[in-house]
Amino acid sequence: MTVRDAMSSEVLTVGPDHTLREASKRMRARHVGAAVVVDPDGQGAGILTERDVLTAIAEGADPDVETVASHLTSEIVYAAPTWTLTQAAEAMLRGGFRHLVVLEDGEVSGVLSVRDIVRAWAADRSS
Repeated sequence: MTVRDAMSSEVLTVGPDHTLREASKRMRARHVGAAVVVDPDGQGAGILTERDVLTAIAEGADPDVETVASHLTSEIVYAAPTWTLTQAAEAMLRGGFRHLVVLEDGEVSGVLSVRDIVRAWAADRSS
């Protein structure tokens, strides 16, 4: 089973100027734990995860003032859609994170979470 088989291709995106509250509301509405941060000035993609938001709030950030740009993870690991789920899981373990941004031909084509991997493996075992 590959990353393409398990990833979510409907990617939630937010901008770096969104507040943490705005980004959190969008993540909650879509029931996702991460949003890809797209910089309109072409600085590349980043990711904002629920862990990033939790850390910011715990450190005293005002979610109505602080922006995504100040709290996103910019050094992210990208996965190829052709990776196996085992390769993706190993990358997540090495990096200590729960989401991979999937790139195909230089464009974001999806996001893969630990939950996606578990769901795919469970479905594969039951069939």
